[in-house]
Amino acid sequence: MENPFTAKWSTQGNTLCLGHWDINYQGLPLVLPEERRDQDMGTKGIYNFIDPDDELYLEGLDEDDWLLENIDWLSDVFIEHNIPLEEENMRLFYKAVNKADWRCGSCGGCI
Repeated sequence: MENPFTAKWSTQGNTLCLGHWDINYQGLPLVLPEERRDQDMGTKGIYNFIDPDDELYLEGLDEDDWLLENIDWLSDVFIEHNIPLEEENMRLFYKAVNKADWRCGSCGGCI
């Protein structure tokens, strides 16, 4: 099954902290809560621009913990955009944002 969610961080390179989320469901844009639009999502990954494979820099929540932590606002977004409130859809959302997630300092722009 193809993921109906696509997620992209609006900036690349050395200005990650100046971007915002562009997330779509089946091609239609989602509006995130204001406090989520321009922040990292806290998903699990290695966010080190010098050595992106170094497990010492692994941080964030795995899928199950992230869903428990974010279920309230994510449910509101799904309801607002008529997305079925199903666990599989929430997991697909996580997978989409996890691919594009970032951390302050992960681009090296502030060094």
